[in-house]
Amino acid sequence: MTLIKSISGIRGTIGGHTGDTLNPLDIVKFTTAYATFIQREKGKGKSGKVVVGRDGRISGPMVRDVVCGTLVGMGYEVIDIGLATTPTTELAVRWHKADGGIIITASHNPTQWNALKLLNSEGEFLTAADGAEVLRLAEAEAFDYAPVEKLGHVTIDDTMNQQHIQSVLDLRLVDVEAIRKRKFRVCADTINSVGGIILPELFKALGVDFEILNGECTGHFAHNPEPLEKNLQGIMDKMKQGGFDLGIVVDPDVDRLAFICEDGKMFGEEYTLVSVADYVLSEEVKVRSAEGRLLPEGRKNSEKFLETFGTGDQGRTAAATVSNLSSTRALRDVTEKHGGKYTAAAVGEVNVTTKMKEVGAVIGGEGNGGVIYPESHYGRDALVGIGLFLSSLAQKGLKASELRKTFPDYQIAKNRIDLTPETDVDAILVKVKEMFAQDKEAVVNDIDGVKIDFPTKWVHLRKSNTEPIIRVYSEAQTMEEADALGKRLMQVVYDMQ
Repeated sequence: MTLIKSISGIRGTIGGHTGDTLNPLDIVKFTTAYATFIQREKGKGKSGKVVVGRDGRISGPMVRDVVCGTLVGMGYEVIDIGLATTPTTELAVRWHKADGGIIITASHNPTQWNALKLLNSEGEFLTAADGAEVLRLAEAEAFDYAPVEKLGHVTIDDTMNQQHIQSVLDLRLVDVEAIRKRKFRVCADTINSVGGIILPELFKALGVDFEILNGECTGHFAHNPEPLEKNLQGIMDKMKQGGFDLGIVVDPDVDRLAFICEDGKMFGEEYTLVSVADYVLSEEVKVRSAEGRLLPEGRKNSEKFLETFGTGDQGRTAAATVSNLSSTRALRDVTEKHGGKYTAAAVGEVNVTTKMKEVGAVIGGEGNGGVIYPESHYGRDALVGIGLFLSSLAQKGLKASELRKTFPDYQIAKNRIDLTPETDVDAILVKVKEMFAQDKEAVVNDIDGVKIDFPTKWVHLRKSNTEPIIRVYSEAQTMEEADALGKRLMQVVYDMQ
């Protein structure tokens, strides 16, 4: 089985030998290393709190008990928010003014997997340098636990889901009135995880009629939990029967979001961010063209809005967007249509958010359905994505299929190569880079694996941070062309193994 230790956390399958799987001993060691790190970073006693949330996985209660017990042993007050989405946990760190947070989720991985995702005091993922330090501390195992009189304790907080929903309703560009007037009827697949708890409450708050598929939070995932077309035949068939305006799919921890049109066809996971960005950018154009870059009514005293967008001469001259290297070119096209500037980042949420802060992006995310909207927080958030998408549909008076046709049409093929312990990934990537170095039509980018950009298509190879695979993403104007380009590069890898 598998245990993966990386700067983004620790992830593995449950059961088996220590050191080879995600087991209590490794969970204790890694949690202790994280607690040691935040003590050193923030100083003992800054708040003394760590937030812990988990998705609906079968192993979740066991992992939670080990994590919480370890943090208590380190002297922390643990704020256990229970079954909660990844973005809810991120926001809870800020709301509780905690020193950090741990999210117990393996995201889109199958049910036998679980993981610990680590957050800083802003509720954001640790930087690469901080993650590396946690790994170093874990390897050193030079830990000091709290004496009995300074042991921590666990506090239960079951209010964070409602606070998260309210924060979405309060967002400047979530048009609750327009959504309610449109009287949407949606079908949502929540994969038998925490989406089945929070999405019905969000829909009720927005005045949306709904039906939930796989809504019991049992951890027995009804299908492969990655929200790709090949895994979503059930909800697609349901949509084809009619009676719904939109299909909505989330992954087990509700940070990825995919839509299905009213006719049962995929909106396109890559186009989740594109559509939301188009709406946000169009609204930014309105704000930026207003007299003196005035703030919208009701936001004049919003510290977060001022911090993110500025005002008057402090405002940015062009709205910026960011996505990772493996995401569709359509975001670039839409951004430039609105007079904005697009920037690509290395794959990984922390890389995207770092670049967003650097360029002052008003919207960003990843082509896997991850929407990051800084006015809410710097984390992928399906609830925010739903609120913004429904606002766009409601204001434009379009069907989902009609909205999709307004965007540049690219097709992206997502393939993978399973790795063996003998695979030399670095040598493979060097070989691929050398193959295209002399191609005058190709632009080679090696900041994250190797991406080869051609005038009308691209292909990107990179080693996954979460699974023992090489991801091979390719995009062109037809799926056949995109897949052929990806398969061409995959054959190069196979020939080297």
